[in-house]
Amino acid sequence: MSEHPLKAHRSARFSAGFVSLLAASALVTASCLIPSSSGHGTHLAMGLPPCGFLAAFGKPCPTCGMTTAFARATHGDFSGAFAAQWFGALLAMVTASAFWAGAYIAITGSMLGRAFTPLLRPVVMWTVAALFAGAWVWSMATWKG
Repeated sequence: MSEHPLKAHRSARFSAGFVSLLAASALVTASCLIPSSSGHGTHLAMGLPPCGFLAAFGKPCPTCGMTTAFARATHGDFSGAFAAQWFGALLAMVTASAFWAGAYIAITGSMLGRAFTPLLRPVVMWTVAALFAGAWVWSMATWKG
């Protein structure tokens, strides 16, 4: 008996479930953290070391504020998330969307995953990289330490 042709293949459903699980783990971890009031440094609560880039240069690294942005976003403080690190806030929302889309595909066998294939094109990846770099430049320009 073959699978229904309008259903995602088992491997696609498994992959979608795995993406959903990874996204959920990031979101649950962030939701368990108390966001730092300084806009950065929330990662210290997970036992991670202070930012070496910040210690060496006195300016934020490309990911400074991302954990705080994730934590604020999972607590529903979207303006605080964007203030901490706007790319991190966007990434938190994309992660939440990936959780729901992945879970939906894994559970229902939906072909929705095909809609995300164009996002893997080089132009999209370069745009994401440029946004990430732009967020870092913004963080450095507005850094209050």
